[in-house]
This record gives sequence, structure tokens and C-alpha cells, in this order.
Amino acid sequence: MSFLTPTSAVVLDRVTFTWPDGSTALDAVSGAFGAGRTGLVGRNGSGKSTLLRLIAGDLTPTSGHITATGDVAYLPQRLTLDTHARVAELLGVAGALDAVRAIAAGDVDPARFDEVGDDWDVEARAEAALAEAGLDPSFLDRTVGELSGGEAVLVAIAGIRARRAPITLLDEPTNNLDREARARLGELVRSWRGTLVVVSHDVALLEFMDDTAELYGSELSVFGGPYSEWRTWLDAEQESAKQAERDAKQAFKKEKRQRIEAELKLATRSQMAKKAFEEKRVPKIVANGRKMAAQVSAGRLRTEVAEKEGTAREALDAAGQRIRHDATMKIELPDPGVSRSRRIATIGDAERSWTIQGPERVALIGRNGAGKTTLLRRLVEAAGTAAADDGPSSGWVTVPVADPGSVPNPGAIAETTPATVDSRGSADSVLRTVPHTDRIGYLPQRIDGLDETATVVENVAARAPEIPEKELRNRLARFLIRGAAMDRPVGALSGGERFRVALATLLLADPAPHLVVLDEPTNNLDLDTVDQVVQALRAYRGAVLVVSHDDAFLQRLDLDLTLELSPDGLAEVSPASAR
Repeated sequence: MSFLTPTSAVVLDRVTFTWPDGSTALDAVSGAFGAGRTGLVGRNGSGKSTLLRLIAGDLTPTSGHITATGDVAYLPQRLTLDTHARVAELLGVAGALDAVRAIAAGDVDPARFDEVGDDWDVEARAEAALAEAGLDPSFLDRTVGELSGGEAVLVAIAGIRARRAPITLLDEPTNNLDREARARLGELVRSWRGTLVVVSHDVALLEFMDDTAELYGSELSVFGGPYSEWRTWLDAEQESAKQAERDAKQAFKKEKRQRIEAELKLATRSQMAKKAFEEKRVPKIVANGRKMAAQVSAGRLRTEVAEKEGTAREALDAAGQRIRHDATMKIELPDPGVSRSRRIATIGDAERSWTIQGPERVALIGRNGAGKTTLLRRLVEAAGTAAADDGPSSGWVTVPVADPGSVPNPGAIAETTPATVDSRGSADSVLRTVPHTDRIGYLPQRIDGLDETATVVENVAARAPEIPEKELRNRLARFLIRGAAMDRPVGALSGGERFRVALATLLLADPAPHLVVLDEPTNNLDLDTVDQVVQALRAYRGAVLVVSHDDAFLQRLDLDLTLELSPDGLAEVSPASAR
């Protein structure tokens, strides 16, 4: 079968990819992405990111072929950045830009002119690309380390647009983007020229797509329409499949019942004929003739009813194969034994403070760069420092904000202390917390506390050394981490798989945390897993503090309090204004 059409930009021909450990990520996938915008969806671990890396050339298929009609630009899920590099380098224009500026300053080296080529307007185009992405043109000479994660993603996307590659692949581009940045990205996607394939679980972004492709069970199918239309079609198709299975079950039961009834009739006739023969009510020659005729008739009847039953069984099997029986992650948060009257933590600034009490759910929102992640990290770092200094003390403790590096052991329980956290880098402008518990569980945004070279089991065992390996593997299976996946290096996992590993390290902690702190927990998660996370957090009997730009996720949590962090400090916002 050929998937190549006049509008095909990328064609996959029985593409298989197997990891070095022998596990298969994709198995004989065939299909095509057409010109225009396509949203690629699928459950975590289905191979979406692997497929993009294969198309981009980062990986080589184990077998099969990939054909692209032009150059491919690729934005990976985890953007690896040199924080000392200039934004111009991230845009891909540093060489030409430096050459133009050097020539303008009097440099006549021929190599400078070769570097520029025909790109004399490179600075104007680069500034225009930044402005189009909603970024200040002055960013051009900044370092990447001066940008927030969301700004870095937008710069990278602006650079891809500036290069005008005919085919572009974006893997989870809305991760780390705040509301305004997501809106900018939506406008960029809406006006995108050329072929664009976007892996995303962001429903709002997927609505900008012309087509929706799904990778399911190593089969790639393409639907002509955005995510909402595809979802409506899939739900209707699944309901139709379930009805077909119900009808097929009834038909099979009917044919099975008729076969049993036919067998009973044949058995009764055989018994009556045998009795008549034994009582010599008919001559032997006549009885033998009747017996042979009955055997022929019985064989014909058995064949007929067996064929009908077999046909009904095949129809039932076919209907059942249309129904998806997807495994879902079973998140069972432990009971930390927190009463409703217990104070868990207090968060505030110089003007006002708020207390998290009992099993309350609190959201911290704000624009990228406001300091939300820094606040969480400094809180956990201060907690670890206090534990080393013999536990909590009374009153406020000042914690200076340094380089926002990763927190060690992000899935572990941290012993906490009262702390003042400067999330905006100013000694005169501080945010304050007084944790009232010595147990905090922290799941960071970037999941950067895992050992990339160690296996899943080794990573989790390091945080739960008291659990036997067999029991550990059984518990990991509840997070849909099974079989060979448990023995793969963490560095080879998808974003959703990494999240589940980090979550497992958090939930296996003993004792259970009084306060669970989550930073952008829906990044890289498929929609089914988000459902499980929502249900678990709503049922959790401890306190929850969550940072997220995912409005739909926050609305489903039934929050008790929403705080917004801005340069002016903290403020309580209503659910309506939070949206």
C-alpha cells in the first residue's frame, strides 16, 4: 500500500524502531502527514516523541523508510539549552548578525562577507521574528540564561519560523508557557506556512490544527479536522463498537442456544430410534436405513448450526477488537493523617498572608518569570537546610535566592522550616512561608532530580531502599511501568513516563507527606493520565500546593484558594479572574 499523495510531506513506510535494550517503541508504522497543520496525539509511551525524532533524523529506524519532501526543523520536548549562549544563537542568526555588525564597524575581512551572503537584513528579520512571538527585540543580545523557560521556547520557535523550513516538528511546545505565551503560540500556529506536526496534549492548541493524527498500537491514523471533531468521532465510534459488541453477544448466545437445542433434538431422536430397534418394532433393514439417513441429517444439521455459531463468534471477536481496553494509571495517594483543623503552611508577603489548613488545595499562578518555581525550590531547599540544623525554628527565616538550580531528591520527603523566600531576586522584596509541618513532598517541573543513566527500578529503589525489589516492581506496575520498561535508563523515557517514575518516588515515601507541592504536573501527560491525577488530588487527605498554567486542570481540582504572584507581590484571585 502506498501512502504517498500529491499533498504528502512526510511518508512512513513500515517504520520500526527498537531501543538498544531490545524493547520496541514502534512496530511497522505506515502512514503520511500532509501539508498544513497536524496535531499528533496518543497515550504516553505510544511513541510520539520517538516518531518525531525519527522524522527529524535524530534517530535511525531499525527497519522501514521515512521520506520527507524538504528540510525538517525540530523542537524537542526537553529543550537542552546553553544558558551562556546568546538569544541570537538560539535563533540561528548569530554568525550572520555578528558579520553584518562587524562590517558596519569597518571590518573588511572577506570571510565576514561570505558569512553574510545575501542576508544583510538579518537583524531586522530576527527582531521581527522576536516581535511576532511577542518578545522584545532587545532580547537578541541577551543570554539564554536571562530568559524564562517559556521565553526560551518562544525564541526557539521564532528561530524555526525565521529559517522557513518546509517541514516543522514541535514536541509539547506549550510546556512552560504561561497564558499569554500560549496565546502567542496559538497565533503563530494559526498563521504557520508549510507543514507543521505538533505533538501536544494541550486541547486549546490542538483546535488550531487542520488534521488530527493518532498513534495507537503502532498504527497511525489521520482524521480530517481538529481535536474536538476527532474526539467526537472517536467517542461515537467507540459507542458504536460497544453496541455492535452487545448485539454480537446476543446473536452468539442465540446461535449457541440453537446449537444446544439441536443437539438435544438429535440425541432424543437417536435414543428413540435405538429403543425402537431394541424392541424390534421395525425390521432390521428398515432400521439400518433410517439410522444412516438420520446420521446424514444429523451431520448436516450439526454443520449448519456450528457454522452459524462460528460466524457469530467471529462477529463478536471483530466487534470486541474495535473496543479500546486501555490500561490507566492507578494513583493511590497515601493517607497522611491530616485533620481539617491542622495548619499546614502559611504563605504571604509584607502586606498579607494566607494559611493552608487541613486537606486544602491551593493554586499558585502568575506569568512566566514571576518566580513561582523559584519560590517552590527555595522552600524545599530551606526545608533541607533546617533539617540539617535540628529541625524547625520559630519566626521567619530569610533564604537568599541564588541560581535556581535543581533540588536534590525531588521525590523525597523534606523536613521543613519557617522561611522567607525572595522569589524576585530582591533582598527588599520577599515572600514569606512558615511551614507548620516537617513533611513535604515535592515534584518539580523539569523532573531533573532523577539519575538519567540509572534504570527506573534503581532510581525508585534509591528513594525507597526498605521495599523489596519484587514488591517495588509490583507497585511500579500500578503506574503503567511494566516489564522491560522498568529496566530501561530514565534518559530513554518519554516525558509522561518520567513523570510517572518521579511520582512513584514521591508516593513510595514513608511517612506520607502532609503537603504535596507540584510544579506544572500536567506537562507531557496524556489526557487520560491527567484525569487520574485530578481524581487523586481531589481525594488526597493532605494539603496540595500546585503551580500550573493549565486552566482546565486547575478548574477541575475544586480549589480552595488561588494566589497570583506578580512583581507587586501575592494576591488572592477568584476562580473567574484566574481564568
